[in-house]
Amino acid sequence: MAKSVDEFNKKRLRSSNITVVISIALVLFLLGLMGLILINAQKYSDYIKEQLVVNAYFDENYDAKDSVKIAKLEEETFKKVQTLAPVKRATYISREMAGKEAKASMGIDTDALFEENIFPSSIEVALKPEYVDPAKIDEAIKTLKSVPGIVDVKNNSTLMVDVYNNLNRILKWILGFSILFLVLAVVLINNSIRLKIFSKRFIIKTMQLVGAKRRFILKPFIIEAVILGCIGSFLGLVALCGVWYYFTQEIGSAFVQDNQQYFWLVLLVFGVGIFITVLSTIVATWRFLKTNVDDLYYS
Repeated sequence: MAKSVDEFNKKRLRSSNITVVISIALVLFLLGLMGLILINAQKYSDYIKEQLVVNAYFDENYDAKDSVKIAKLEEETFKKVQTLAPVKRATYISREMAGKEAKASMGIDTDALFEENIFPSSIEVALKPEYVDPAKIDEAIKTLKSVPGIVDVKNNSTLMVDVYNNLNRILKWILGFSILFLVLAVVLINNSIRLKIFSKRFIIKTMQLVGAKRRFILKPFIIEAVILGCIGSFLGLVALCGVWYYFTQEIGSAFVQDNQQYFWLVLLVFGVGIFITVLSTIVATWRFLKTNVDDLYYS
């Protein structure tokens, strides 16, 4: 009879551990998925911001005999622009290139309408994402205008502000959902652990009544919590990597795009899984250590 009771208790304990591990794995999978979405959303947001360019123009009025001197001056100016703090990428556009682009945009194949070199040479500047901020764009333009040789800087500020605000709004929503999933992770893992500890409340109280110290009672529960947290985190990350690999293969993207950010995400998922599991175990166990024997039947 005693053997059958022990087997039943072992099966129930095993079932309880499996339930906790699955709960941890599922919650951390969703948390990690939101983290991946947030990382890539930030990456693509920065990429889009870098496509918003401003144009810095050289003086279009000069004598043809000074063309060599002007070409050297423009080359020096271009090199200076490349070294400016707000500049992410700079592209030099000669008069010939500007003329070809103008004719291509207007669908003109002939020189009958205008001469090829009536447009000034310029530098197309892609700003760093942080300088696309409406509060900093004016500072970036002033910096470009201060470079000797640049006579004018033009940009579509309205488009930049609209794109910047829309991208930031999307990122804030994704960040909000990520925080919500983090809260849900804490609540769901905590509830799973509390149910597990609840099933052992009489064992906890019995150990305390026979003289075991609280630290001694807590130790095996904490060790078990660390093990369950590690297993749950590992399974959640395996599932996450599998889903993310399938997704990147479908869209033809690289599986790992930023080693450092992905590394910190893995550490975060592991850390959250172990931390919440251990903290919930300590809180739940401590609660029953402070509870009277009679109250155990109504907890």
